[in-house]
Amino acid sequence: MRSIERLIRPLLFALDPETAHRLTIRTLAATRLPPSAPDDASLHVEAFGMKFPNPVGLAAGFDKNAEAPDAILSLGFGFAEVGTLTPRPQPGNPRPRIFRLVRDEAVINRFGFNNEGHAAALARLTGRAGRPGIVGVNVGANKDSVDRAADYVAGIRTFSALASYFTLNVSSPNTPGLRDLQQEAALDDLIARAVAARDEATGQHPRRPLLLKIAPDISLDELDAIVAVGRKRGIDGLIVSNTTVSRPKLIDTRYAGETGGLSGRPLFPLSTWVLAQAFIRVEGAFPIVGVGGIDSPEAAWRKIRAGASLVQLYSAMVYKGPSLIRDIKQGLLATLGRENTTLAQAVGKDAAAVAATSP
Repeated sequence: MRSIERLIRPLLFALDPETAHRLTIRTLAATRLPPSAPDDASLHVEAFGMKFPNPVGLAAGFDKNAEAPDAILSLGFGFAEVGTLTPRPQPGNPRPRIFRLVRDEAVINRFGFNNEGHAAALARLTGRAGRPGIVGVNVGANKDSVDRAADYVAGIRTFSALASYFTLNVSSPNTPGLRDLQQEAALDDLIARAVAARDEATGQHPRRPLLLKIAPDISLDELDAIVAVGRKRGIDGLIVSNTTVSRPKLIDTRYAGETGGLSGRPLFPLSTWVLAQAFIRVEGAFPIVGVGGIDSPEAAWRKIRAGASLVQLYSAMVYKGPSLIRDIKQGLLATLGRENTTLAQAVGKDAAAVAATSP
């Protein structure tokens, strides 16, 4: 795998980032990969009422239209998240809208929920119904929607028979006003309606966990309110975090002035600090998925110790390829053996220490 990656990477990097991404998705969708080898039992995780074969997932944004979830799982991921999906198709923001910051191993994107809409994704997910593997559906709102909460409800109703879990994406910085849904009153209304829609569907289908994906660019008072609303309304988990509109100190400044969300290695300190702060506030009420800057076994382990029961990555795949998944899993196994512990025992052990630092 690694030798193939060394050959392919220069070819992909010769293309503009969005073209390279589109080519990758089409290749995965057209390729029948054998199932990945079973994971060591030490990597199994129970969360949200589900059993994950390993804690490493692919974050939303990579497979926006649910074109290749089975191929993604075959790469060794423990779960995949498709989307963000909106009720109606929308083109997103004008190109160019994604930029590689190579020396930082980072990405800036301002896609704006470009996707083919619910109907196209529903047809694809219906086609894989009954196949194994955990595939979550990340739902959002159309840019011109007059009732954005209704768009999330529509996503839950549309995919309730097929999604392993749902993620409410209220934290993308690339749809104007979307992050306002993280404000207490709006969030309370959104989650109440989403939970009601999920519970209505539970009579026909198994109960689907409902997760909330938040931004790293929030104050602690805002985080207090988000966690309080989530606990009151009975969400099943948090995903911490989405991309940041801040610009931590960057080596590659060529695109630093571009608008959009920054992901990759520079996001790790901020997203991990917010993760630790969230873990302390959640008080074990539900699990947290840690996202942002995971590019090594060590980074994944630090996320877990900061409070993540599961982790997700995306941008690091641009720079390190699919072999990173195996590397992280092998590294986690080695760490568990060396420290004579389990994943469950490690979750949140460093949360207080991380929260006490400056991001």
